[in-house]
Amino acid sequence: MGDHALLGPSGAKRWMSCPPSARLELEFPDPGSKYAAEGTLAHKMAELILRYNNNEISKKAFTGRMNKIREEELYTREMEEEISDYAGQVWELWNSVRKKCPDAQILFEQRLDYSEYAPDGFGTCDVVMIADDTIHVVDLKFGRGVGVTAEENPQLRLYGLGAYLEHSLLYDIRNIAMHIIQPRLESRTSQEITAEELLAWAENTVRPAAATAYAGEGNFQPGDHCRFCRARATCRARAEENLAMTKYEFEDPALLSDEEIGKVLAQADRLAAWVKDLSEYAYHEALAGRKFDGWKLVEGRSNRKYANELQVAQALNKAGYQDTLIYEKKLLGITAMEQMVGKKKFGELLSDLVVKPEGKPVLVPESDKRPELNTAAQAAADFEEEK
Repeated sequence: MGDHALLGPSGAKRWMSCPPSARLELEFPDPGSKYAAEGTLAHKMAELILRYNNNEISKKAFTGRMNKIREEELYTREMEEEISDYAGQVWELWNSVRKKCPDAQILFEQRLDYSEYAPDGFGTCDVVMIADDTIHVVDLKFGRGVGVTAEENPQLRLYGLGAYLEHSLLYDIRNIAMHIIQPRLESRTSQEITAEELLAWAENTVRPAAATAYAGEGNFQPGDHCRFCRARATCRARAEENLAMTKYEFEDPALLSDEEIGKVLAQADRLAAWVKDLSEYAYHEALAGRKFDGWKLVEGRSNRKYANELQVAQALNKAGYQDTLIYEKKLLGITAMEQMVGKKKFGELLSDLVVKPEGKPVLVPESDKRPELNTAAQAAADFEEEK
């Protein structure tokens, strides 16, 4: 995946929205995570499959490297199927590009430099396609979390910018097409802009934000971009924004109005996320020996467990208890079963035997793309209209 730049593409939304966060993050080590390691393995597999599809490696070399990936602790059959689906979508796009431009080029894991607009700015793009007047950049997102769109996406635009600067001397590039593929969410989004629009964005938006961020200047601006910031737990600006909610001035009546409830709920999720980040930070610091006024580490409650399950079974068998009495038998859960037999085979064998009941109602912001439920009041109104 390559080295990480101070003003890298993956953190672009953050350092462009909150410039001083780029330097502040350097004070915190990268804790890493299982999800990050899983993503790295998925990208490694994706690159291998795509290079094999492009005849860059032999079948023997491909099989050997894929078998090594399958030995990794985080590997699952589900991951391989999802990455194969991603590779299939990339190849579908590549075939459509080659149909229009037989001499097109495809490149994998390309380091792209845009330091002309952001000091030491560079990043590694999963796939770059160059076809006459159009460059395509493709980004694999392997997480199961929030969906990401290519629309107005600064990370994809920086990849596009780097690709343009790299290849515009040899090609008359007029358009940049950006694609995000999220196989686990069955999502693929795209946006195409002109090279002129991209360069104007780079000059008017990236250059000033990057200069401010590189210098460690500007104002801290909390927002959704705080989610992956390494300083998110102890950032004072984020704390002040969340604590300001407790100073909200309500109207005089004893009960909250619907408008006031809506305003509080709009901030509640962000407040809860901040409290969770702060609690986790304090916990890990306390484990390392740090003391916080009014707080201490104590031994938590625990439940009994067998020291050795095999020895327990042997002792009970010796006492006359049969395995049918001491063991319980149940099917694997759907996710575990799908991983065990594979997504495709699971669908072939069990598609008619799996049901998905209606989900429990959830209160979400109006910006959520899911359709609004037909509430009891609305149902009654609909009934009256049908009379």
